[in-house]
Amino acid sequence: MTTTHEPGGPSIAVLGAGGVGGYLGGRLAAAGCDVRFLARGEALAALRRDGLRVTSGKHEWSVPQVRASDDPKDIGEVDFVLLCVKTPQLSAAVDALPPMLGEDTAVVTVQNGVEAPEQVAAGIGRDRVLPGTVRIVATTAGPGEIRHMGPPGALGFAEWDGSASPRVKRLREALRDASVAAPEPSDIWADLWAKFLLVVPIGSLGAATGGATVGELRSRAGIRKMLIAGMREMYETGVELGIALPDDAVDTATALMDRQPPDVTSSLQRDILAGRPSELEAWTGAAVRLAGRAGRAAPVHDMLYELLALRVSRTARTA
Repeated sequence: MTTTHEPGGPSIAVLGAGGVGGYLGGRLAAAGCDVRFLARGEALAALRRDGLRVTSGKHEWSVPQVRASDDPKDIGEVDFVLLCVKTPQLSAAVDALPPMLGEDTAVVTVQNGVEAPEQVAAGIGRDRVLPGTVRIVATTAGPGEIRHMGPPGALGFAEWDGSASPRVKRLREALRDASVAAPEPSDIWADLWAKFLLVVPIGSLGAATGGATVGELRSRAGIRKMLIAGMREMYETGVELGIALPDDAVDTATALMDRQPPDVTSSLQRDILAGRPSELEAWTGAAVRLAGRAGRAAPVHDMLYELLALRVSRTARTA
């Protein structure tokens, strides 16, 4: 299916044309929003030449004409920026933001982990940052080609204080018009931590076991106990740091893990096993750092971090 629409809706810059950015930006562009991708290399060449193609289950759709550049000045000022890069590229992405920021531009952070909003706010100010959390399983199948698996994507976000300002409502409406769920979190920080405590143990153990899928991890009794213990460590850290996580957060995360397609793997393990720059510091490293800040022990994540950090350092030395 090829989708074309007349331009309309808010102007949106998407930084990062990988799985998440490609899917969200593609949905918004197909719905008629003025979407502009900041991309580089083969991804940029493919977007300019062929547009964006998305495979979602048995369905395929495309946006044949995509506005894309590697120069932030070509992107220009926009209403919203979706910051869809991974954490190793976050600093460079923040440095690229100024030409895209108008007086009222809002920047949505969608990184896995809980530290990205503060990192972005340090560069552009809290009043511009909308902390967000994305729920989607999407990967890059090739330059300009996205593979989406599982349920439809969802992007939850709010103002820093958790409120729903007019600009938050405007972007939620645009997402819903683009068939992207836009939940309205009662506490965006609790939502960020709830995702954090789910994905980090799964991704860390997936990498430490050499690439085991979520189905393999959850079905082996000893590994399952480690997964839940890791979730519990992060839950206790978050509560100690003042995050209003619900009492059943670990049970909810476990149930969500059990509903995932069995062949799912995490971006953390895929990157580590391929020798690419990974989000180890923002995932497992952050779990250890934040536990220390909270004055709590985190033996599961201490062990996983040391194992994975050694693997990453050995890979770097032999590259």
